[in-house]
Amino acid sequence: MKELPKTAKAVVIGGGIIGCSTAYHLAKLGLTDTVLLERKKLTSGTTFHAAGLVGQLRTSANITQMLGYSVDLYKRLEAETGLATGWKMNGGLRLACNEERWTEVKRQATTAQSFGLQMHLLTPQEAFDLWPLMDIDDLVGAAFLPTDGQANPSDITQALAKGARMAGVSIFEDTEVLDLEIDKGRIRAVITDRGRIECERVVVCAGQWTRAFAARFGVNVPLVSVEHQYLITESFGVPSNLPTLRDPDRLTYYKEEVGGLVMGGYEPNPVPWAIDGIPNDFHYTLLDSNFDHFEQIMEQALARVPGLQTAGVKQLLNGPESFTPDGNFILGEAPELKNFFVGAGFNAFGIASAGGAGMALAEWVAKGEPPYDLWPVDIRRFGRPHFDTDWVRTRTLEAYGKHYTMAWPFEEYSSGRPCRKSPLYDRLKAQGACFGEKLGWERPNWFADLFTGEEPNDVYTYGRQNWFDAVGREHKAVREAAVIFDQTSFAKFVLKGRDAEAAISWIASNDVAKPVGALTYTQMLNDRGGIECDVTVARVAENEFYITTGTGFATHDFDWIARNIPAEMHAELVDVTSAYSVLSLMGPHSRAVLEAVTSADVSNTAFPFGRVKTIGIDGCPVRALRITYVGELGYELHVPVEYATTVYDTLMAAGRDHGLVNAGYRAIESCRLEKGYRAWGSDIGPDHTPVEAGLAWAVKMKKGTAFRGRAAIERQLASGIKKMLACFVPDDPEMVLLGRETIYRDGQRVGWLSSGGYGYTIGKPIGYGYVRDPNGVTEDFVLGGRYELDVAQRRVPCQVSLKPLYDPQMARIKG
Repeated sequence: MKELPKTAKAVVIGGGIIGCSTAYHLAKLGLTDTVLLERKKLTSGTTFHAAGLVGQLRTSANITQMLGYSVDLYKRLEAETGLATGWKMNGGLRLACNEERWTEVKRQATTAQSFGLQMHLLTPQEAFDLWPLMDIDDLVGAAFLPTDGQANPSDITQALAKGARMAGVSIFEDTEVLDLEIDKGRIRAVITDRGRIECERVVVCAGQWTRAFAARFGVNVPLVSVEHQYLITESFGVPSNLPTLRDPDRLTYYKEEVGGLVMGGYEPNPVPWAIDGIPNDFHYTLLDSNFDHFEQIMEQALARVPGLQTAGVKQLLNGPESFTPDGNFILGEAPELKNFFVGAGFNAFGIASAGGAGMALAEWVAKGEPPYDLWPVDIRRFGRPHFDTDWVRTRTLEAYGKHYTMAWPFEEYSSGRPCRKSPLYDRLKAQGACFGEKLGWERPNWFADLFTGEEPNDVYTYGRQNWFDAVGREHKAVREAAVIFDQTSFAKFVLKGRDAEAAISWIASNDVAKPVGALTYTQMLNDRGGIECDVTVARVAENEFYITTGTGFATHDFDWIARNIPAEMHAELVDVTSAYSVLSLMGPHSRAVLEAVTSADVSNTAFPFGRVKTIGIDGCPVRALRITYVGELGYELHVPVEYATTVYDTLMAAGRDHGLVNAGYRAIESCRLEKGYRAWGSDIGPDHTPVEAGLAWAVKMKKGTAFRGRAAIERQLASGIKKMLACFVPDDPEMVLLGRETIYRDGQRVGWLSSGGYGYTIGKPIGYGYVRDPNGVTEDFVLGGRYELDVAQRRVPCQVSLKPLYDPQMARIKG
């Protein structure tokens, strides 16, 4: 047996398809002294029993690109390694059996078109011609992606392993990792049952074992094991070129295998597995078949494929897979431990993802950052609720059950709620709040008018939602009177210490080195100039800064700021999210309301825009931030949680004469679209710079101060950009924009919408998206084109703008 090396640049733990792909790509990047350790045999965890369907389309352009990379890799891998992969690009067919599903499919076709992926809409007969084994009586239409396909998971894994070995990677089977040696927060070595390997970086691709292993070192990987079954039939004349088939309305999928079919599905009542831990001897192991539980899937399949009624059954295969609370997999460097990387939780589409996920994770390991924005799968999208395995399991089982259900716009999860509640939760619920949830927080999305019998429940549709008029009322109040938004869920940090100013000045691209009492909107950039964080920074003392960011970005932004404090500087970052409630008082009457409840001078002269001030309200200390995300005069009132209900009640009582009402996050979104404010995670992110996003005004280029990303911004300002964010307003006021609609300029595809919604003041839908041109984009280029949006395969003329649609002079905000 080959001797274990004493040192390695990186150690990959796990010999499934994800681990082998990561090791393969690490070697391609030059880390040829990578070691891969597998406790049993390659593929013996869950890879060996995967179904092997390879689809590409996702709601994220970058994740779609990643899956497309998998296809490209699988095409060439056999020629490179000499090992068969079972790759077959026979296309993928997706069915629609009702009008709402057909609308979803048409929108998916537009998304595919936006991302440069070929997708054809078919009639029922055209779908039958491609897949003649099915009954099409209930079919409305179908979509066909010719570059999708299927593969043999074990064969691809072995080919990746051989490619890795050919490039210098050492692979050791039957080698169990016992521990990590960690000293002062740094990984020093991997301890195995065959010896110690000194290393700098560990990459854990251990599938369903990852959560328990990572937890030993304080790392949170939210995934649990769920039973997943599929049927393998005897041969009954199934053509070998049959496309893979997904029939989401019947919760089932199919692929050809040796003249027969593989058929499985995603039942609404999944069965969790290994609640008390995975058995030690679990490898190349399947679970007992559960025919009773599979019967619901079988009934749906028999109605779709009548030939299954007489086909012989080889096996009902039951194998556990790791699933996550949001149905997306997990990649990246753990925020809790430097150089501890994770690739896990692939939700039964690990084969489709593996090529691209391994490539992206390898780049992350080798270069310290991913090749592009991977926020939908970033490990830092999780937070405090995800440390509790019971909560993770509850939410994950719901996500599993929704794998093939309608992907409604604005759909909320219902399980594991309520979890994190503002002190105002019960008051707002009693007043008709319809809550959404983000990172465990209950947040009021909109308020029903209980006096008219309006129900505070979402009714999902691809048309206008049932809350459309209610949000319109709230929007009107923002623009004409005053509202309170409960934004307690904001993530809030304190950076303090001797070198706090120097540290935040290096991390922030705007000038935050202002006097005490100053409030600054700023981005934080990577070395490419991409926007990693979008925050407000209040200087509350000489050596103390108060930082506010979005609810869902708590883990990500804390990690980014903490990692970028220069090692030689004395500055400490503390998460104080749970210490403060935030009541956002917004609207033209907001000053009048505030004046009625405080003796502090809150006039424009004494308390101008962009300032922070401590005031008293009914005996409560309030940190007031003069800022807005809705385009009106407004104040974020940051209140210690024990004072929140008192401050709220006082404001509401004083505000009656000024038209003060409750409002929710749907109104915030509508108002911010009209005002042209950017949203991180959609309009801006690590792939977009402030110059491209129209935010160059918020970058301190006129000062000589060094900050991370400055060189990239200087290059763009000197040489120009190839994409620019613009606003699009369709001529049709009834059009529903959701994001990912294709942008056409003079008949040529130039991008897609990053966000979409409705502006009640202007009375029209609004979208934002980047206009792209490899030869360069200027303001004149953007404004000089004739534009259309493709919405569910329908071209809609629209107008373009680079200025805010509402109050472009900022008069209402600063007065």
